Amino acid sequence: MLRIIKERLHQKYRTLDYPRREPALSPRYLGRPTLTDVDCDDCRACFTACPAGALLPSPSAASGPSGQSCGARTPLLDMGRCIFCGACRAACPKGAFHFSGEHRLAAFRREALRIAPLPSGVSAPASASPCPPRDYSLFRRSLKLRQVSAGGCNACEADCNVLGTLVYDLGRFGIEFTASPRHADGLVVTGPVTENMRRALLDTWAAMPEPRLLVAVGACAISGGLFRESPQCHGGLDGGGRLPPVDVFVPGCPPNPWSILDGLLSLRRRD
Repeated sequence: MLRIIKERLHQKYRTLDYPRREPALSPRYLGRPTLTDVDCDDCRACFTACPAGALLPSPSAASGPSGQSCGARTPLLDMGRCIFCGACRAACPKGAFHFSGEHRLAAFRREALRIAPLPSGVSAPASASPCPPRDYSLFRRSLKLRQVSAGGCNACEADCNVLGTLVYDLGRFGIEFTASPRHADGLVVTGPVTENMRRALLDTWAAMPEPRLLVAVGACAISGGLFRESPQCHGGLDGGGRLPPVDVFVPGCPPNPWSILDGLLSLRRRD
């Protein structure tokens, strides 16, 4: 016990005063993407390089006789599918893809995860965390969450678990994970919703009392991620069926713990 006390004194106070103080992230962390609108000609290097199918043809792109985009302009980037590997940035010869290092990625609407390119010379607006589209005031003082790994690889699950450590100290916000769905206010889903976990996910949701929240953490939970086309997966909550609309989307593969924490805290922001 004495050794533990001495070590705590040596380490001092380790909990970050978030959100009043910004976290120090690794320089390798890519963060929120920003895109520049450029003339791509016939180049489709980014589409070829993207392993997740996260790039969508720009609405301004011309269409060929087969109905497919000719890739005339910078495509849209769907953060709900993106695994933040940076392959698009490396492949683009015109440097249309950038990553800002911003950890605030959460959104209340699925469409808000689609990043549109900006004209050259126009800077992306300062990232502002969204305000809830409906009233979540009931959960502002206390929020109990049940987490279900619906076929996840344990990366998103690990980053949810780490929120309970002293650096993040999730409990100081009145938020904690609970073992029983009967005691939960919200369901946190990770994984692409595999066939063998779909029934368990639906049963967990049905066991939760009203009112309840649904949070999708990670690309797999949002859209199926890399496993979107697998016949054994249901495309995450995009195609899970029988569940209501998601309240908060936290993209990433896996999301940074600060991104998950920011997404949960966004439920407390007021208009």
